[in-house]
Amino acid sequence: MTRDASPESARHSEGEAPAVAVVGGGAVGVTAAVDLAARGADVTLYDRGGLGAESSGRAAGVLYDAYAEDVDAALAARAMERFRSFDRTLPGFSFTPCPYVIAAREGDPDAEAVPAMVDRMRAHDRDVSLVDPATLGERFLLASDDLAVAAVAEGAGWCDPASYVAAMGRRARREGVAVETETPVSLAGVDPELRVGDVGEGGDRSGDGRAFDAVVVAAGAHTAALLGDAGIEVPVVPYRVQALTAGIGGNGPASYDGPMVYDATAGAYVRPHPTGLLAGDGTEPVPADPDGYDPTGDAWFVESVSATLRERLDAVGPESLAVERAWAGLCTATPDGDPLVGPVGDHAGRLFVAAGWQGHGFMRAPAIGELVAEGVLASLDGIEAKDPGSPWIDAFDPDRFGGDEEFEIAEGMSVESRAGDGE
Repeated sequence: MTRDASPESARHSEGEAPAVAVVGGGAVGVTAAVDLAARGADVTLYDRGGLGAESSGRAAGVLYDAYAEDVDAALAARAMERFRSFDRTLPGFSFTPCPYVIAAREGDPDAEAVPAMVDRMRAHDRDVSLVDPATLGERFLLASDDLAVAAVAEGAGWCDPASYVAAMGRRARREGVAVETETPVSLAGVDPELRVGDVGEGGDRSGDGRAFDAVVVAAGAHTAALLGDAGIEVPVVPYRVQALTAGIGGNGPASYDGPMVYDATAGAYVRPHPTGLLAGDGTEPVPADPDGYDPTGDAWFVESVSATLRERLDAVGPESLAVERAWAGLCTATPDGDPLVGPVGDHAGRLFVAAGWQGHGFMRAPAIGELVAEGVLASLDGIEAKDPGSPWIDAFDPDRFGGDEEFEIAEGMSVESRAGDGE
């Protein structure tokens, strides 16, 4: 239960549960809400639609910990640890182990970066190895004659993102989270109080809103607009990506039982799916309107990815691929490719943002949600982001940017982005 409060009384006292609003019911927001409630916070979770109705519900569900950069590797390891744990403890959710192949074709400049990338992944104790293309083809029945280099990450897997959000939403309610769906909100006030107000039809704000000790904005593609209404600029830019599902087999639909594959040269990935396979990427590196983008898959994307699947997968013959549906979703980019996670603006460590995933938000959601919960409560206890005991990650500091930066959107799934810079 939230309460109206003065700036002094809004801060929780010892023994009193802090009131925290989480705005955004995707994978990161719902996980943060659960983790906050499990740590004793009084949590209200808001979403303008249904839980997982936007980007999380349209995500691919490809999960791996094969990162070379230190912070990404640590977060990915924690996320995978929690995904595997949830497979046993979160009713309605399942995690399927599956190897992950990274492949680059002859003539692709990115091929030269793969061996060093694998070395750095192995330095993080990842079960990743370079594989001779011919050996790869024998193990997985993949076409490999045109490959210059390939690597296999054994500790990967996949899941259904919508089932994760739904299952975590049920857990949130069991933990006492007040889940307010179909409830658009605005930051009705941030000075001197943090208030969240309902937004009615036509964008009308309802009164002064409800006061909270802390507010977490995890609203994906809507993050910049939501914070902008409160006078806070963040360089989080939405862009469009695409995916499809398809059945395979000349004698009717069959399941694809091979590995997950990322063809770096084609910029496409594939994973098993209950009705056959799921494939993407279809990145459009231009800003997209989160309230007006086309959520259906483009014909050029379907044609391009289908061609890649026929070239790469021995199980997909010329007549055996039957596309079931194709769709588009939104990812969010930042100037340096790292997300914004932590306290934002000049609001005494009570307003927080978690956004800008470059397409990797869902696979890191269990770790990021936990980080947000620990960071928010530490901040409310007076531990500032720069203090030695703070859990916030310096590289993700939202205030490292001015908020008005112009930058080119870069694909988040590229070999370059996975290799990191060693810092």
